[in-house]
Amino acid sequence: MTELLLGFGVSVQAPANPLRGIASDSAYIASVLRQIDGPVLAVGHSYGGAIISNAAAQAPNVVGLVFVAAFAPELDEKLSDVEGTSRDSVLGSALLQRQYPAAEGATAVELYVDPTKFNEVFAADLPAVQSAVLGASQRPVAAAAFDEPNGAPAWKTLPSWAVVATGDKAAGGDVVLSMAQRAGAEIVELEGSHLIMVSQPAPVAEVIMTALKAVS
Repeated sequence: MTELLLGFGVSVQAPANPLRGIASDSAYIASVLRQIDGPVLAVGHSYGGAIISNAAAQAPNVVGLVFVAAFAPELDEKLSDVEGTSRDSVLGSALLQRQYPAAEGATAVELYVDPTKFNEVFAADLPAVQSAVLGASQRPVAAAAFDEPNGAPAWKTLPSWAVVATGDKAAGGDVVLSMAQRAGAEIVELEGSHLIMVSQPAPVAEVIMTALKAVS
């Protein structure tokens, strides 16, 4: 998808999300956004949807949001509570817990998707070989991030767009759709997996281009 956007002449920056907590991740991404010259359309996938919405509230040059198979939580909402309401998601049964070093010699829990279940949960519409590579190279998210209350969401003040993958078994297509509707986003539903931007980059890029034209 990035290749398509660059081909359209769009200036793209794809910073790595630390995946360690709502507040700290949002503060980092906000710092990145504030240092970009000119207006920014922020695009987030999955947990990244919560991060761009929080970060945009701290970066005055953000002019719009695009949620791609992404969460768009309300103030004080916890992603663990939201995920628990999904009828579509099977993520909980596919997670593996690992330990990582935390402050002052302590350890904390981070979550991986079981590589043997990655195709089923995350990437059912991708070839098995490609899915296996993505499963092997996935970056874990701190478990605490899903239990941290969300901050003030920027979707309340910024125009928003959302790509909802109807076959999303990770975030849950039902939850993603409900959040997008609550956010007042312009919604495009596509039949596909949680990694819809990989399996169907062209229509996702089209949504982003539509958003760019609207905020330009």
